[in-house]
Amino acid sequence: MSLNLNDKKAVVAEISAKVASAQTIVVAEYRGIQVGNLTQLRAKARAEGVYLRVLKNTLARRAVEGTAFAGLASEMTGPLIYSISDDAVAAAKVISDFAKTNDKLVVKAGNYAGKPLDKAGVAALANIPSREVLIAQLMGIMQAPVSGFARGLAALAAKKEAEAA
Repeated sequence: MSLNLNDKKAVVAEISAKVASAQTIVVAEYRGIQVGNLTQLRAKARAEGVYLRVLKNTLARRAVEGTAFAGLASEMTGPLIYSISDDAVAAAKVISDFAKTNDKLVVKAGNYAGKPLDKAGVAALANIPSREVLIAQLMGIMQAPVSGFARGLAALAAKKEAEAA
C-alpha cells in the first residue's frame, strides 16, 4: 500500500525529529527474516530505548538530508531496517546482538555523531559498554583508594588491639 503525499510528509517529519536528537543510526538489511524474529528485535529495541523502523529509503534520505547523518544516504539501498538512538551505543548494540543470533540480518552501515561507520565500525561501537556500566566502572575506580585506606586503618586497629591484649 503506497502512502499519499501527506502521509509521506508526516513520516519524514517523524523521522527528522528522531534524527535531530539522535547520536547513532545503524542500517541493516533484513531480507528473509521471519515475522516472529522481527517482533523479538522490535521488543528488544523498545526495551533499550532504540527507535527501530522499516522505511522507504527515499523517505529516509529526505529525513537525514542536511543533518550530520547525510553521509549515510549513499548506503540506503535495498530492504533496510533503521535503528536510531539517542544513546551512543544502544542502536549498534541492539542490531549487532540480534545479528549474532540471526544470520539473515546483515549490518550494512552506520553513523555515529556524523562519522560514517562500516560494518566493522558498527561492531566496534556495539562492543563498548553501556553508559551505566561505564559510570559503575568509574565509581569503582574512584572508590578504590578510599576503601583501600579504610581497610588499612581497620587492619592497623586490629593489630593494635591484638598487641594490647
